Amino acid sequence: MLIFPAIDLYGGKAVRLLKGDYKKMTVYSEDPSSVAAAFERDGAECLHIVDLEGARDGGNANLSAVKAIRRSVGMFIELGGGIRDVPTVERYLGLGVDRVILGTAAVEDPAFLDTALSRFGDRIAVGADCLNGFVAVRGWTDVTKTELGAFYDGLSEKGVATVIVTDISKDGAMNGPNAEMYRSLVSRRPSARKDGGVRSADVIASGGVSSMADIGVLEQTGVAGAIVGKALYEGTIEPRELFNR
Repeated sequence: MLIFPAIDLYGGKAVRLLKGDYKKMTVYSEDPSSVAAAFERDGAECLHIVDLEGARDGGNANLSAVKAIRRSVGMFIELGGGIRDVPTVERYLGLGVDRVILGTAAVEDPAFLDTALSRFGDRIAVGADCLNGFVAVRGWTDVTKTELGAFYDGLSEKGVATVIVTDISKDGAMNGPNAEMYRSLVSRRPSARKDGGVRSADVIASGGVSSMADIGVLEQTGVAGAIVGKALYEGTIEPRELFNR
């Protein structure tokens, strides 16, 4: 199981929200690139970045911070937040971001998702942020009527290779991940895909990890990866233990 330390960007700083609430924001660093470099020194091979302003409002308000992070590390970087058109995808991939994550656009603009998949293939992932089993958009501020399982199946059918699934109620709460939700997604029957194959998208879990025991729980669900944020910033998980387990 891959481990992705998380850096959430707001105003060029590394921050964390509590359960997606922009009014409950903690600033952890004025220099996100130094945070990324520290993760890499401790053994991290992958990094998950979210532009929180982009996720909520669209656009790429934290582009300079992303550039600085990319210059500071050599590890695999995936990035989401505000990626709602092809030029933005091209801009981030051109900077050296390895994979971009479509969130709101994947829900509201299926044609754009199809275009992105046809042009960029596995460098496109989808973020499925959910609350009480339903997908949320616009930086988690709007909950849709789209059920998570049906959304996941549709993405697999389209040929999406990776889906990052966040339980908003768990994010930043430090009370353990929603293991049953991930187990249920991983156990869904493989979907017939547009490319003629049969495969369900890999699931990366996000939200609630507070200890190495939680990492063990997620490994047992069969997810392909886990995103760890607040536990690293608050010191409840030791980075070197996590990245070199």
